[in-house]
Amino acid sequence: MFVDEIDVFVKGGDGGAGCISFRREKYVPRGGPDGGDGGNGGSVILEADPAITTLLDFHYQRHYTAERGTHGQGSNKHGRSGEDTVLRVPLGTTVSERDGRLPLGDLTERGQRLVVARGARGGRGNARFATSTNRAPRRADLGRSGEEHWIHLELKLLADVGVVGFPNAGKSTLVSRLSAAKPRSPTTRSPRSSRASASCAPATIAPS
Repeated sequence: MFVDEIDVFVKGGDGGAGCISFRREKYVPRGGPDGGDGGNGGSVILEADPAITTLLDFHYQRHYTAERGTHGQGSNKHGRSGEDTVLRVPLGTTVSERDGRLPLGDLTERGQRLVVARGARGGRGNARFATSTNRAPRRADLGRSGEEHWIHLELKLLADVGVVGFPNAGKSTLVSRLSAAKPRSPTTRSPRSSRASASCAPATIAPS
């Protein structure tokens, strides 16, 4: 069994701010507060996809942020919630915290999802603070910040082809010529797998 791993930064969307607004309408005296709530931020979600076989895409982009919620408006209009950011990973991906390596979950089934950064709740508008003693509140909440942290993705896979030979026989060199991998020598104690494409189908190659 060989391991493909990468560290990724994820951040949930910030919540939208609540609105301070008062109803202004003809023939309606003392309309009162009508500030709407801010929308909730989106979350960053990992989804297992059998069509994906490596974590290569995460080497090109390592920061992912979900959409933030929009701000509340007058006339009791609440802000729109942010869209979730869904990242597709191969089956067999293990997720953990980068600092301390606290395990967060394993994605082993098709379509299985794991929320790795939750979006924040939106702030309350001033209509939420109206009471019998305070009928014109001039207060609203700001949206909270979304959860953010570095996570460690680790893909465990079985090699399709194993290269076996004596030390210094050129196993790592052969793998580097057949694929885009850059194995470090020696690979005996820390083997690394790589992907190579042929006319039939891609295969996982690893020096032994």
